Amino acid sequence: MAGGRRGGLILAVAVGGALGALARALLARLAEPGALPWPTLVANLAGTALLAVGATRLGERLAPRPRGRAFLTTGACGALTTFATMQVEVIRLWRDGRPAVAAGYTLLSIGLGLVVVWLASGLVRRARVLG
Repeated sequence: MAGGRRGGLILAVAVGGALGALARALLARLAEPGALPWPTLVANLAGTALLAVGATRLGERLAPRPRGRAFLTTGACGALTTFATMQVEVIRLWRDGRPAVAAGYTLLSIGLGLVVVWLASGLVRRARVLG
């Protein structure tokens, strides 16, 4: 890979990552101690939707654009979403004596994530048929 192209990809990931991290940090400020970790859930679902739309649109409707894909997937969505934080929150809920909430949060995160992927991809495909 040529140096200029690699530099462009690195810049795309860096800019996307900065924007994704900023969005996640702003959401984290909404968290209330002891409550269900809604900011992480919202961040993960938003990132899931963006990835699903991006993957479907970039994969099926547009010619591949490495910088755009790197910006969206590795950069923005990579910094916005966090499975590791979700795991820590589940452990904290469990240790705080709230195992049912921890289990519900896990199931809600995974279940809604799958629904979001299905809906977002379906909407992009439907737009292709209608447009």
